[in-house]
Amino acid sequence: MRLRGPDAAGQWFSDDRRVALAHRRLSIIDVADRANQPMLGREGDLAIVFNGEIYNYRELRDELREDFDTTSDTEVLLRLYRREGAAMLPKLRGMFAFCIWDERTRTMFLARDPYGIKPLYYANDGTTVRVASQVKALIAGGAVSTARDPAGIAGFLLRGSVPEPFTMYWSIRAVPAGSWMTITPAGASQPVPYFSLAAVLRDAVHSRSHSQRERQEIIRDAVAESVRYHLVSDVPVGAFLSSGRDSSTVVALAAETGTLMRTVTLRFEEYFGTRKDEAPLAEVVARQYGTQHATWTLTGQRFRDELPNALDAMDQPSIDGLNSYFVCKAASELGWKVALSGTGGDELFGGYSTFRIIPRLVRSLGLFRHLPTAARAFERGYSKVMPKSHAKFSPKTAHTLKYAHSYEGAYLMKRGLFLPEELPDVVGDETAEEGLKRLGILDLIRETITPDPGSAFARVAALEAALFMRNQLLRDIDWASMAHSLEVRVPLVDAFLLRKVAPAVFTSLRRDGKELLAHSPKTPLPESILTRRKTGFTLPINDWLEHEHREVPHSFGMRPWALFLYQQSLAT
Repeated sequence: MRLRGPDAAGQWFSDDRRVALAHRRLSIIDVADRANQPMLGREGDLAIVFNGEIYNYRELRDELREDFDTTSDTEVLLRLYRREGAAMLPKLRGMFAFCIWDERTRTMFLARDPYGIKPLYYANDGTTVRVASQVKALIAGGAVSTARDPAGIAGFLLRGSVPEPFTMYWSIRAVPAGSWMTITPAGASQPVPYFSLAAVLRDAVHSRSHSQRERQEIIRDAVAESVRYHLVSDVPVGAFLSSGRDSSTVVALAAETGTLMRTVTLRFEEYFGTRKDEAPLAEVVARQYGTQHATWTLTGQRFRDELPNALDAMDQPSIDGLNSYFVCKAASELGWKVALSGTGGDELFGGYSTFRIIPRLVRSLGLFRHLPTAARAFERGYSKVMPKSHAKFSPKTAHTLKYAHSYEGAYLMKRGLFLPEELPDVVGDETAEEGLKRLGILDLIRETITPDPGSAFARVAALEAALFMRNQLLRDIDWASMAHSLEVRVPLVDAFLLRKVAPAVFTSLRRDGKELLAHSPKTPLPESILTRRKTGFTLPINDWLEHEHREVPHSFGMRPWALFLYQQSLAT
């Protein structure tokens, strides 16, 4: 936890010593000691610990019309809670996880931002409830059971990350994104949702349509506004810059505000001279918008030397976190404290191939939802032609008819790492059976598109944002950035932005949201960025990874890396 907040540390105990709050601070807004935490209300009956930022805190402060002792967003939260309680949450534009102790009602109030950008975990043993920003922090306290949860294990191997609310431990759960809960002497309440991504998309799908010009204006104005809010800081703000449209757009819109931007690009030695090398085009963008730019090269040797530190920082196993770790390391070595990221553009504007493939699978194979015997017959036939022992046997092909007839099944097929049928070979029959039963992976996926968002495009957007982005990308950004005492902000992951742009994105039959996003800056993006094919931001891990798992059948792609991480998680 020390690296999450190297600037200050504090703790507070209630008079009866039954409640304790502790905090490590990374000072960004009101860096003076007066804004350190835990922070007490002026009346002495409220105390808060808060992780994140409230970007519209100045407007909320003005609305309160009260005298303040600091210029921090933390004090605004305290004052707003005193006046409105949980009703304040929809007003907060930001990323946050916080706990407020209310002595008046002997209640601890916990809340998490709509997208779950900031994590919040709790362990309730029936006597004591413990809460922290990291799973490892709860384990390090020594009073929480370290028994592994088969559901967390199964979830990781199926998805490449542990799906919330599960963790790798029986005793620890995540507070759901967009929810609040309370802890009283009688115990912990069930989480109460205040935000539903699927409901916002449903409302957008059924709203009035817009002309192409209106759509462009809505997206440009809303994204530019979000970038402006995400620049609120009392310390300099930089930005991660790849050769993709999303990060380039964020940098361009930030430059429009007159902010002198600093940018950094992560480059891989193995990609020099190939189309995967992000650095040359990123430098073109940096020159276009006048940023102070740096390129940070990661070699295989540097990766191997740093890997133990990265694994130690990884809060829960994730197959996709090391790219974030190393770009955050680059920013930290440049002396940065805050960075913007283009994460979220693909989920909101339809940039993944899943937006095309999943609806196509469901349309083509939907009939087989009601024909399970046909699915089993296909599996048997495929296995005869291509036995499991054959090197080219594909588990996903074998089970296509079983899963791909529904959105939840097709999403598991497309985004899945292993399939449920393969887990016994990886973790044994008992762990696989218990884990799959507790996890209920198809029901868990289905919940993210309930209520029904109303269109194929919106369903995939909800799936990608609530599962891949929340459980993997955002969680990875948090632990990877905090390991380097860096705050990463995501302007394209913002509930206020979502509500404004969703009608422009999801009512049109034209799936051109990414193009409209890329044409948002007043100074156009370089043509080389606009015409570049999407490559994604990945590390050549399989080229660097010295650990192989040939004993597991069909160990290809990211599977060897996932198995390595799984074994590492068991050893720590």
